Amino acid sequence: MSKLLGLVSYNQSELSRFAKFAIVGGFGALVDFGVLNLMILAFSWPKFIANLFSVSCAIVSNFVWNRYWTFPESRERTLHSQFGQFAAVNLVGLVINEVIFLGLDAVLFSHLFHPPVDYNMAKATAVVVVLFWNFGANRRWTYRGI
Repeated sequence: MSKLLGLVSYNQSELSRFAKFAIVGGFGALVDFGVLNLMILAFSWPKFIANLFSVSCAIVSNFVWNRYWTFPESRERTLHSQFGQFAAVNLVGLVINEVIFLGLDAVLFSHLFHPPVDYNMAKATAVVVVLFWNFGANRRWTYRGI
């Protein structure tokens, strides 16, 4: 019985962490979308470059908030090594994001919607998919044992 209670407590703790991670990710998505649209609409950057830059801004924001709020125990670890792990996971997420973002924009959404709705729909899809990759990989590696 105590093992079952421990498992329920663990699952609630992980669900709470995932919710916090998703909230941080939501704020990061605001940063990501804001920077993406600013770079494309105000500065006419190509989508590929604008997305690289916007995701990079979101990665830094997400790292800071996850370190201080979602996984506060992680502050016992060195900043540079933890950021290196977080960045490595998120670089894979960036590749996934770029493929989904550019692919869906070119193949589907640009035929269904006009700018900026088209690429923002593609971006939203990419963000949702990458959320699960980033949480799973960061939880298993960057925040392992916490």
